[in-house]
Amino acid sequence: MNQIRVLVVDDSAIVRKIFTQELSKYSDIAVIGTAPDPYVARDKIVALKPDVITLDIEMPRMDGLSFLRKLMRYHPVPTIIVSSLTPANSEMALEAMEFGAVEVLAKPGGSYAVGDMSVQLAEKIRAAANVRMHVPPVRPAGQQVGRTVDASVSQALKRTTHKVIAMGASTGGTEALKAVLMEMPGNSPGIVIVQHMPPRFTTAFANRLNTLCQIEVREAKDGDAVLPGTALIAPGNFHMLLKRVGGTYYTEIKNGPLVFHQRPAVDVLFHSVAKYAGANALGVIMTGMGRDGAAGLLEMRTAGAHTIAQDEASCVVFGMPKEAIKAGAAETVVPLTEIPRTLFKILSSER
Repeated sequence: MNQIRVLVVDDSAIVRKIFTQELSKYSDIAVIGTAPDPYVARDKIVALKPDVITLDIEMPRMDGLSFLRKLMRYHPVPTIIVSSLTPANSEMALEAMEFGAVEVLAKPGGSYAVGDMSVQLAEKIRAAANVRMHVPPVRPAGQQVGRTVDASVSQALKRTTHKVIAMGASTGGTEALKAVLMEMPGNSPGIVIVQHMPPRFTTAFANRLNTLCQIEVREAKDGDAVLPGTALIAPGNFHMLLKRVGGTYYTEIKNGPLVFHQRPAVDVLFHSVAKYAGANALGVIMTGMGRDGAAGLLEMRTAGAHTIAQDEASCVVFGMPKEAIKAGAAETVVPLTEIPRTLFKILSSER
């Protein structure tokens, strides 16, 4: 079996040691080298040709963001950003993903024990190794990032306020979700989202989307009402479920075991949406590694919900949608750019 060759780039000798020790437990992964800064990393990338890089953001001589931009321009390699849980680092990690990084991981300590980190690091490395690398286009300075939604679409959604849209994504999902949510008009049905990310990063992700979208986007809290014109993102390291009292949907945020090595897990959300929203729901599963979400999406479809999967060509990693399609969970399979239009079409046909 071919091993995934990993280069660990971090100025902390302790982190380099922990990553090397933990990854040695997996037969399909090999740490072929480590580097304390981008200059050493540059030489080792050329010499060792790693399949995946883990990259710290805060390093001496050159910061991780600057290095990543050069790397993606001259020698693209699937890169996982490794960062401590601070608001500033969370913002920089999101910038890194816009520059082409494929995953983000919290450093050991704080909310993440080394054991959980080890499992999630291995999963992220496997996902990164399957990524189709491309350099994201850089938005010109001054270009408006908000979207103007056609008035006919906005009018068509007026009669769908009791619907709920549930979305799940992993590797590549931050950019995919951004592309979809920026197209949603201000009177969209309430949206609940699981994106596999650590704590703090989900907060920063929600805050950033809120500045780009017509709808309000925020990190979910326990008991939040799921209202039209609002998207709620599951907080990192917690599962999110949809519940209902009378005609009001709300979120439940809870701890619990990892599901498919994830917390939050898409399946946890989708199963609850099937139970409490049934045919009043729409489900969307997007780019990501693994099987999380497939069973839940199938339960949603069985309960009468409309279900959509992102197609292979537009996925960064065609794992989660592929498993959902194989299970018969996806009613419709469309490219990323067609997901908003498909949602509008379904919603405008509902009476």
